Amino acid sequence: MQHRAIKTAAVLGLLIGAPLVQADDFTGFSMNFVDIGNAGNDNDGLTGSTAYGGVSYNYRMGVNEVSEDMIDKANTAGALGITHTDRTGVNGPATAVSWNEAARFVNWLNEDAGYVAAYKFSLQPGDGGYSSNSNILLWQSGDTGYDAANPFRNSNAHYFLPSEDEWYKAAYYDPDHGGVGVGGYYDYATGSDTAPGAVASGTSDGTAVYSQSFATGPADITNAGGLSSYGTMAQNGNVRERGESGFTAPNDSAVESRVLRGGRWYNDSGNL
Repeated sequence: MQHRAIKTAAVLGLLIGAPLVQADDFTGFSMNFVDIGNAGNDNDGLTGSTAYGGVSYNYRMGVNEVSEDMIDKANTAGALGITHTDRTGVNGPATAVSWNEAARFVNWLNEDAGYVAAYKFSLQPGDGGYSSNSNILLWQSGDTGYDAANPFRNSNAHYFLPSEDEWYKAAYYDPDHGGVGVGGYYDYATGSDTAPGAVASGTSDGTAVYSQSFATGPADITNAGGLSSYGTMAQNGNVRERGESGFTAPNDSAVESRVLRGGRWYNDSGNL
């Protein structure tokens, strides 16, 4: 069984000095985002293909994983046909969602809010032969918003699945890790180098949802452990999260597997 959730990212609006949760409204629900600033930060100090976290621009990250209710409401509004496993109820994270279905959901977020779709598909909901799990197409040089460095994502999109660097930075980076204005990376996505306390649910600092029984199931998306330095939740527990990046850089194959990050409620927390 797949226990893979969705976390979304977005273009940064107003950059502020401290984390501030900002709600974006869609048909039937809202999603909370926090600013991930400090553009141009260094990677985590590792080298070569294992160096992550350096991002040259500001962006926003979803505070929480995407819930079953959000998927259901997007399905109703957009006729998306996305499938997911009903594990812990409407406020639980939507699991067993394929990467292409996650991309469909993100496209719907953009279109519902009046923005350009992030990912290119040959067929749209309502077209003959439509499938929510059909593979994306790569954006081409003649397409508006084409980015040669990342043919997966339309550069004019407002919402998107986070790249591995975007996800990693939101989880582990703290602009004041080594003192005020001295950035660095924590070992865990709870703003600490100490392993988080294992809990079944809750929002206490320094906790994550992991090392529980499989039967317990994941926590509700707003009750899934302590926050990262930037203010995101559950990046080291609850359910693993889908990223945009292919396993083999760059993003130039529409059919290759994509990265997964984070921990799960029924085994150890994810770290560096």
